[in-house]
Amino acid sequence: MIEYALNFGFVCVALALLMNLYRLTVGPTTADRVLAVDTMAINAIALLVLFGIGQATAMYFEGALLFAMFGFVSTVAYCKFVLRGDIIE
Repeated sequence: MIEYALNFGFVCVALALLMNLYRLTVGPTTADRVLAVDTMAINAIALLVLFGIGQATAMYFEGALLFAMFGFVSTVAYCKFVLRGDIIE
């Protein structure tokens, strides 16, 4: 039963990634593109967690935490760059 749930989760996250990729390429504003990249990072975290459940190892959960921290910092830095034109004050 867990295999079916994992496969369903992989399909749902893959569809979400495709929709985010569409928003990234077609998005009319820069804010749409930033949100698409941030959501893609969240979907990548979900893929890591699903893969960790499927492999029954905790290593992927640690990778998901690191990826979440990196995604947050990069999104904040890019938003600051878009708003102010400079990252370091």
